[in-house]
Amino acid sequence: MDCRHRLSTGMAQLGLSVDQRVDQLLAYLSLIERWNRVYNLTAIREPMAMVDRHLLDCLAILPHLPPGEIADLGAGAGLPGLIIAIWDQQRPVVLIESNGKKARFMRLVARELGLTQVEVLQQRAEAVQLDRTLPLITARACASLADLLALGSHLLTDHGHLLAMKGRYPEQELAQLPEGWRLAACHRLSVPNVDEERHLLDVERMA
Repeated sequence: MDCRHRLSTGMAQLGLSVDQRVDQLLAYLSLIERWNRVYNLTAIREPMAMVDRHLLDCLAILPHLPPGEIADLGAGAGLPGLIIAIWDQQRPVVLIESNGKKARFMRLVARELGLTQVEVLQQRAEAVQLDRTLPLITARACASLADLLALGSHLLTDHGHLLAMKGRYPEQELAQLPEGWRLAACHRLSVPNVDEERHLLDVERMA
């Protein structure tokens, strides 16, 4: 089985349209592979494993994303932010990453794939100042829920949402949510070819 077949099959299992976006996702994967030979973008280096644990893992959250502009905190190689941008090229996406090599990589991907709605900011999340507030921020397993809110909640509107990708259901993190925030929804994700637990937590600022 090649990467195209594995990706297409996985997307179909997730209920996603298998269309020209497969080509863009595979082009993105190819760029990760190429840059990984020189820079440590991701710990996973085998292409088929990257299809499962990077592409399909991030694609699995798409049916649960509310509409609106989104900022990806600690975006790294662009997961999930670039996946979201490839899938919905009308949705503005802000990628926030303090590591210069990773930020340059994401700018290259956006340019190569024609993702004109993507903005890459090479800054720490807590230092970012935008000229607007956003309805959504996201992050992929990079910090606790309380820490993510401490770093990025200033970017959100009054009713904004943090969409946090997690492995196991993080009961302790939820018990430590700061005042003024609540768990609005929890989606247990089923990622093709991945046996581990996956959850998307929707944490909302209360009025």
